[in-house]
Amino acid sequence: MADTEALLAGAVGARHVLAGAEVPPEYAGDESLTALPQTPAYLVRPAAAAEVADVLRIAGEAGIPVTARGSGTGMSGGCVPRPGGITVSFERMNRVLEVDAVNHVAVVQPGVTLDQLDHEAAKSGLQYPVRLGEPTASIGGTIATNAGGMHAVRHGVTRHHVLAVEAVLASGEIVRGGGKYVKTSTGYDLAQLLVGSEGTLALVTEATLRLRPRARHSTTVLAAFASAEDAFRSVPPLAGGGLEPAALEYVDPLAMAAIADGHGKGLGIPASVRLSALGYLLVVLEDRSGTRLQEDVEAVGEQLLELGAADVFVLPAATARSLVEARERAFWTAKAAGADDIVDVVVPRGELHGLLAAARAAAEDTGSLVTGCGHAGDGNVHLSVFQPDPVRRDEVLRRLFRAGLERGGAVSGEHGIGRAKKSYFLELEDPARVELMRRIKQAFDPGGILNPGVLLD
Repeated sequence: MADTEALLAGAVGARHVLAGAEVPPEYAGDESLTALPQTPAYLVRPAAAAEVADVLRIAGEAGIPVTARGSGTGMSGGCVPRPGGITVSFERMNRVLEVDAVNHVAVVQPGVTLDQLDHEAAKSGLQYPVRLGEPTASIGGTIATNAGGMHAVRHGVTRHHVLAVEAVLASGEIVRGGGKYVKTSTGYDLAQLLVGSEGTLALVTEATLRLRPRARHSTTVLAAFASAEDAFRSVPPLAGGGLEPAALEYVDPLAMAAIADGHGKGLGIPASVRLSALGYLLVVLEDRSGTRLQEDVEAVGEQLLELGAADVFVLPAATARSLVEARERAFWTAKAAGADDIVDVVVPRGELHGLLAAARAAAEDTGSLVTGCGHAGDGNVHLSVFQPDPVRRDEVLRRLFRAGLERGGAVSGEHGIGRAKKSYFLELEDPARVELMRRIKQAFDPGGILNPGVLLD
């Protein structure tokens, strides 16, 4: 152990290696409600790709497991370390290396946070449109899980914005894939293979990301529906009608009450609406032209009424900001309310109603409460499960995941599998696909040192 600590100190500097009881407790886990925290043997904080390479060579020779860590805001236990392992924290690799306003790209280190990157991009009239409920999430972490967020319905998820990566393999080799170009037909796409791999194939040490022009004007429309069914039936025509909402969110009445009350003063939503509505759609529209935006707002309002909305409100700017911020932080609202688990099943948006019906049935059969919000525009719902009994909760989760897969969806839309959902993923996923993933893992990491126990056994 002493030899390993000395080797790591030689790689990153003695002051950037912590061992045993010196490791702060916050490095033992993430925001997962079910993946138990574990303290690593070592915490290292490299400052460059070469130092990461040295750490992985040391770990590989000793057979020590390695877990990468960004901001620790993940929700599936993806950065929970192994006992006796090494946690590589990217908190020192946190620089925006370049914002290229000509090519609309940014080159960043993995410890850069979403709000940090968006702040730098705004100076050039650009934006990084991957916006999550936690803006302190790191770029490296969002690449690891292929994070999405509220604006994925218009701009896509992390995968659609990663043009290139620099990464360190388990062997300590530094490799690059991609570039500032937006298309390629030159062999395997290494950058895209690493997106969503949850630190099991390589450690990303730099990323080149696509930026978008920044919208100057934004308006938020809230539609209240007499039933969740009416709300979900409205999603496909709204998302595919040509107006391209920046966000299209579903909120059920329990979640809306928690969001509104938790934020104070009900967010300006009339009491009569909150008492009668059984489902809400939150539609955010953006444009560089105020005139065009106003035309789109009027068209969306008319369309919502035609689709069966009981009431439609164009929210004042301050109220809209509050509601969007509260919706983005719905996870923490549910966590504070005592949720026992939160899942992010994704289905084709036309299957949302069927998934929610299955969720209701699972809740009723097990005496549970299942409530939540969803990125309705891309079929990704975040369901909070209130069921303290682990056996009944296990039944609810299995039924939710199976219902999603049966409807052409997937276990996770943006939070990742991590440790928390691994057993369900391995049980319900196509065995041939899982076996192929194992062979890819073996090719990248023959010693099995990169994030073992995450995604795959």
